[in-house]
Amino acid sequence: IEKGRYVKSLLRFFQDLGKEHCEQIEYVCSDMWKPYLKVIKKKVPQALHILDRFHIVANLNKAINEVRAAEAKRLKKEGYDDVLKNSKYCFLKNPENLTDNQRAKLDEVVQYDLKSVRAYLLKESFQLLWTYSSTYWAGWYLEKWCKRAMRSRLDPIKKFANSMRKHHTLILNYFKAKKQL
Repeated sequence: IEKGRYVKSLLRFFQDLGKEHCEQIEYVCSDMWKPYLKVIKKKVPQALHILDRFHIVANLNKAINEVRAAEAKRLKKEGYDDVLKNSKYCFLKNPENLTDNQRAKLDEVVQYDLKSVRAYLLKESFQLLWTYSSTYWAGWYLEKWCKRAMRSRLDPIKKFANSMRKHHTLILNYFKAKKQL
C-alpha cells in the first residue's frame, strides 16, 4: 500500500479509503506484526481478520531452520559426521517439491534421532491443520499440535507454538472465511 512498513502508512491507507469504505470491509488478511494487528482492530473492527497462511508457515520454517542450524553447529563441534550438510531445503520444502537428491538426503537424515528430524515431523504434522474445513476441529487440532510442540523441548518450536496460541482466534478466522483468503 505504501513503501515501508509503518503504522502511519497503514493508518494513512484507512484514512484515504474513508470511513464509509472502511465500514464496508468484510475481510482483512495480514501477518502477525503487532502494530498492524492494532490498527486493523481499531480501523475495521467489523471485518473478519485473518492471519496470512504464508507468514504462519514462514515463521514455522524459520523455527525449523533455527533448530537445524544449531544442531548442525553442535554436531560439527562434537566431531560427528556432517549428516545435516545440504539438508536445509529438505526440511523446509513441502515433500512434493523436493528434488530427487533432496528426497534421498531427507530419507537418509530421518533415520537419525535428531532434534532437526523431530522439528521436521512437527512441521509436517502442522500442515494437517490446513486440511480441516470445520473451525471447531481446526481449533481442536491446533491446540493439540501446540501442546505437542511445547513438549518437544525445541525452543524455536515452542516459541512458534506460543505465537500460535496467542493468535489462535485470528488463525481460525481462515476457516470461518471458508479458506477463501
